[in-house]
Amino acid sequence: MAFLKFALLCGVITPIISLSFITVAIAYTPQFNWFTWALSDLGVHEAAFIFNNGLIIGGILAVVFAVGLMQVLRKQVLGFVGAFTLVLSSISLCAVGVFPESAGRIHFYVSLAFFVLLGISVFLIGVALIRESSQRYLGLFTILTVIVGSVTALTVPHEGVAIPEMIGALAASVWAVVISVTFIQTT
Repeated sequence: MAFLKFALLCGVITPIISLSFITVAIAYTPQFNWFTWALSDLGVHEAAFIFNNGLIIGGILAVVFAVGLMQVLRKQVLGFVGAFTLVLSSISLCAVGVFPESAGRIHFYVSLAFFVLLGISVFLIGVALIRESSQRYLGLFTILTVIVGSVTALTVPHEGVAIPEMIGALAASVWAVVISVTFIQTT
Protein backbone atom coordinates (compact mmCIF):
# COMPACT_ATOMS: atom_id res chain seq x y z
CA MET A 1 0.00 0.00 0.00
CA ALA A 2 2.87 2.39 0.77
CA PHE A 3 4.36 1.83 -2.70
CA LEU A 4 0.99 2.53 -4.34
CA LYS A 5 0.62 5.85 -2.51
CA PHE A 6 4.18 6.82 -3.46
CA ALA A 7 3.61 5.75 -7.07
CA LEU A 8 0.44 7.82 -7.30
CA LEU A 9 2.20 10.75 -5.66
CA CYS A 10 4.72 10.55 -8.50
CA GLY A 11 1.90 11.74 -10.75
CA VAL A 12 2.13 15.07 -8.90
CA ILE A 13 5.90 15.12 -8.43
CA THR A 14 6.79 14.25 -12.04
CA PRO A 15 5.29 17.34 -13.70
CA ILE A 16 6.76 19.64 -11.06
CA ILE A 17 10.26 18.25 -11.52
CA SER A 18 10.13 17.90 -15.32
CA LEU A 19 8.68 21.36 -15.95
CA SER A 20 11.13 22.90 -13.45
CA PHE A 21 14.11 21.39 -15.25
CA ILE A 22 12.75 22.59 -18.61
CA THR A 23 12.19 26.10 -17.21
CA VAL A 24 15.74 26.27 -15.81
CA ALA A 25 17.16 25.01 -19.11
CA ILE A 26 15.25 27.74 -20.97
CA ALA A 27 16.55 30.36 -18.52
CA TYR A 28 20.14 29.23 -19.18
CA THR A 29 19.68 29.28 -22.96
CA PRO A 30 19.20 32.94 -23.93
CA GLN A 31 18.81 32.18 -27.65
CA PHE A 32 15.87 29.82 -27.04
CA ASN A 33 12.90 30.82 -29.20
CA TRP A 34 9.43 29.40 -28.54
CA PHE A 35 8.38 29.98 -32.13
CA THR A 36 11.28 28.40 -34.02
CA TRP A 37 12.83 25.82 -31.69
CA ALA A 38 11.85 22.40 -30.39
CA LEU A 39 12.20 21.82 -26.67
CA SER A 40 14.72 19.13 -27.58
CA ASP A 41 17.02 21.84 -28.95
CA LEU A 42 17.69 22.63 -25.30
CA GLY A 43 19.33 19.20 -25.05
CA VAL A 44 22.28 20.24 -27.21
CA HIS A 45 22.97 23.79 -26.00
CA GLU A 46 24.29 25.47 -22.84
CA ALA A 47 21.78 23.81 -20.55
CA ALA A 48 21.92 20.35 -22.13
CA PHE A 49 22.93 18.67 -18.86
CA ILE A 50 19.98 20.24 -17.02
CA PHE A 51 17.44 19.55 -19.76
CA ASN A 52 18.46 15.97 -20.55
CA ASN A 53 18.75 14.92 -16.91
CA GLY A 54 15.39 16.52 -16.16
CA LEU A 55 13.80 14.32 -18.84
CA ILE A 56 15.54 11.22 -17.53
CA ILE A 57 14.51 11.89 -13.91
CA GLY A 58 10.98 12.83 -15.00
CA GLY A 59 10.75 9.68 -17.11
CA ILE A 60 11.84 7.46 -14.23
CA LEU A 61 9.27 9.05 -11.91
CA ALA A 62 6.62 8.73 -14.64
CA VAL A 63 7.39 4.99 -14.90
CA VAL A 64 6.76 4.67 -11.16
CA PHE A 65 3.48 6.59 -11.55
CA ALA A 66 2.42 4.40 -14.49
CA VAL A 67 3.18 1.23 -12.52
CA GLY A 68 0.95 2.58 -9.76
CA LEU A 69 -1.80 3.18 -12.31
CA MET A 70 -1.36 -0.39 -13.55
CA GLN A 71 -2.04 -1.57 -10.01
CA VAL A 72 -5.10 0.69 -9.59
CA LEU A 73 -6.51 -0.28 -13.00
CA ARG A 74 -5.51 -3.97 -12.88
CA LYS A 75 -9.13 -5.18 -13.01
CA GLN A 76 -9.93 -3.14 -16.14
CA VAL A 77 -8.15 -4.64 -19.15
CA LEU A 78 -8.30 -1.44 -21.18
CA GLY A 79 -7.11 0.67 -18.26
CA PHE A 80 -4.29 -1.75 -17.52
CA VAL A 81 -3.20 -1.69 -21.17
CA GLY A 82 -3.39 2.11 -21.12
CA ALA A 83 -1.25 2.28 -17.97
CA PHE A 84 1.25 -0.17 -19.50
CA THR A 85 1.38 2.04 -22.60
CA LEU A 86 2.12 4.94 -20.23
CA VAL A 87 5.10 2.94 -18.94
CA LEU A 88 6.36 2.68 -22.54
CA SER A 89 5.78 6.41 -23.08
CA SER A 90 7.68 7.19 -19.88
CA ILE A 91 10.61 5.03 -20.98
CA SER A 92 10.57 6.97 -24.25
CA LEU A 93 10.76 10.21 -22.26
CA CYS A 94 13.91 8.89 -20.57
CA ALA A 95 15.26 7.98 -24.00
CA VAL A 96 14.75 11.56 -25.23
CA GLY A 97 17.17 12.64 -22.49
CA VAL A 98 19.60 9.78 -23.17
CA PHE A 99 19.55 10.34 -26.94
CA PRO A 100 19.52 14.12 -27.53
CA GLU A 101 19.35 15.56 -31.04
CA SER A 102 23.12 15.15 -31.36
CA ALA A 103 22.63 11.34 -31.18
CA GLY A 104 21.07 11.40 -34.64
CA ARG A 105 17.84 9.98 -36.02
CA ILE A 106 17.10 7.90 -32.90
CA HIS A 107 16.17 11.13 -31.12
CA PHE A 108 13.31 11.74 -33.54
CA TYR A 109 11.96 8.22 -33.03
CA VAL A 110 12.04 8.30 -29.22
CA SER A 111 10.49 11.79 -29.17
CA LEU A 112 7.73 10.70 -31.50
CA ALA A 113 7.20 7.52 -29.46
CA PHE A 114 6.87 9.57 -26.26
CA PHE A 115 4.12 11.84 -27.57
CA VAL A 116 2.23 9.19 -29.56
CA LEU A 117 2.30 6.63 -26.74
CA LEU A 118 1.33 9.31 -24.23
CA GLY A 119 -1.78 10.24 -26.22
CA ILE A 120 -2.75 6.60 -26.75
CA SER A 121 -2.25 5.70 -23.09
CA VAL A 122 -4.27 8.59 -21.72
CA PHE A 123 -7.05 7.93 -24.24
CA LEU A 124 -7.22 4.21 -23.30
CA ILE A 125 -7.28 5.04 -19.60
CA GLY A 126 -10.04 7.57 -20.25
CA VAL A 127 -12.17 5.04 -22.10
CA ALA A 128 -11.64 2.48 -19.34
CA LEU A 129 -12.70 5.02 -16.70
CA ILE A 130 -15.82 6.01 -18.66
CA ARG A 131 -16.83 2.35 -18.77
CA GLU A 132 -16.61 2.20 -14.95
CA SER A 133 -19.78 3.90 -13.69
CA SER A 134 -18.14 5.32 -10.55
CA GLN A 135 -15.33 6.88 -12.64
CA ARG A 136 -17.29 8.30 -15.60
CA TYR A 137 -16.53 11.95 -14.88
CA LEU A 138 -12.85 11.23 -14.40
CA GLY A 139 -12.86 9.30 -17.67
CA LEU A 140 -14.60 12.15 -19.47
CA PHE A 141 -12.06 14.61 -18.06
CA THR A 142 -9.29 12.30 -19.29
CA ILE A 143 -10.66 12.07 -22.84
CA LEU A 144 -11.27 15.83 -22.95
CA THR A 145 -7.67 16.43 -21.83
CA VAL A 146 -6.39 14.41 -24.80
CA ILE A 147 -8.72 16.14 -27.25
CA VAL A 148 -8.20 19.71 -26.00
CA GLY A 149 -4.44 19.24 -25.66
CA SER A 150 -4.11 17.74 -29.15
CA VAL A 151 -6.36 20.25 -30.90
CA THR A 152 -4.70 23.20 -29.17
CA ALA A 153 -1.20 21.92 -29.95
CA LEU A 154 -2.09 21.40 -33.60
CA THR A 155 -3.87 24.74 -34.13
CA VAL A 156 -1.60 27.23 -32.33
CA PRO A 157 0.52 29.04 -34.95
CA HIS A 158 4.21 28.12 -34.80
CA GLU A 159 7.23 27.34 -36.96
CA GLY A 160 9.05 25.11 -34.49
CA VAL A 161 7.52 22.51 -32.25
CA ALA A 162 8.32 23.92 -28.79
CA ILE A 163 4.83 25.40 -28.38
CA PRO A 164 2.91 22.22 -29.28
CA GLU A 165 5.33 20.17 -27.18
CA MET A 166 4.77 22.40 -24.16
CA ILE A 167 0.99 22.38 -24.66
CA GLY A 168 1.10 18.58 -24.70
CA ALA A 169 3.33 18.51 -21.62
CA LEU A 170 1.05 20.90 -19.73
CA ALA A 171 -2.10 18.97 -20.66
CA ALA A 172 -0.47 15.71 -19.56
CA SER A 173 0.71 17.36 -16.35
CA VAL A 174 -2.75 18.60 -15.42
CA TRP A 175 -4.18 15.17 -16.16
CA ALA A 176 -1.50 13.38 -14.09
CA VAL A 177 -2.07 15.64 -11.09
CA VAL A 178 -5.87 15.23 -11.20
CA ILE A 179 -5.66 11.45 -11.65
CA SER A 180 -3.07 11.17 -8.89
CA VAL A 181 -4.97 13.20 -6.35
CA THR A 182 -8.24 11.40 -7.18
CA PHE A 183 -6.76 7.92 -6.85
CA ILE A 184 -4.78 8.81 -3.71
CA GLN A 185 -8.05 9.88 -2.10
CA THR A 186 -9.99 6.80 -3.22
CA THR A 187 -7.44 4.00 -2.69
